[in-house]
Amino acid sequence: MIEKIIIGELGTNCYILYNDEYNECILIDPANDYDAIIDKCNAIGKIPKYILLTHGHFDHVGACGKLKENNGAKIYISEKDADTDTQRSIAGSLGFDFDCFVPDGYVSDGDVLTLIGFEIKVIATPGHSQGSVCYIIESEKTIFAGDTIMYLSYGRYDFIGGNYSEIKDSIINKLFTLDGDYRLLSGHGRETSLSFERKYNMILL
Repeated sequence: MIEKIIIGELGTNCYILYNDEYNECILIDPANDYDAIIDKCNAIGKIPKYILLTHGHFDHVGACGKLKENNGAKIYISEKDADTDTQRSIAGSLGFDFDCFVPDGYVSDGDVLTLIGFEIKVIATPGHSQGSVCYIIESEKTIFAGDTIMYLSYGRYDFIGGNYSEIKDSIINKLFTLDGDYRLLSGHGRETSLSFERKYNMILL
């Protein structure tokens, strides 16, 4: 029910969430490769209906404009990261082009979204960006973590809206305090687990 494709200029993990009861799917962080995303959706026979963004950096949102225009996908992001201009999206500072888009709705800490049969909880995890969030699916024991936490690492905090104290607090006092273990699917790199990162993540150093 979860497919991963690695796309875009910085090798972003874009996730496709779906189940057999619906012909639609949810995209998490569709990077700038519209064709690759649509090809994968077509291969699994699903229509991109919703887009959940963990934050507003260009390497996680690059295909949003085309997905909304061409496929009618609805885009959700934290309001704190919704002003995805060239500078705030960090596209300009890294020398990349970027197509701005208009979100269809905002997500906030504690929200629970019910989409195509999934209950998805939103947890605010600022630090990598001001509006970074993680999406938790309890039924699957899975967290879509964006760039807040990654295998043995965590996201940069030297961009606009970034803050080391905030990302450390988000990881240690929000994610690590969740009960039990979770599959941890990050914005870059390999899959990991919350129990592993509780022991070995470099944020603890």
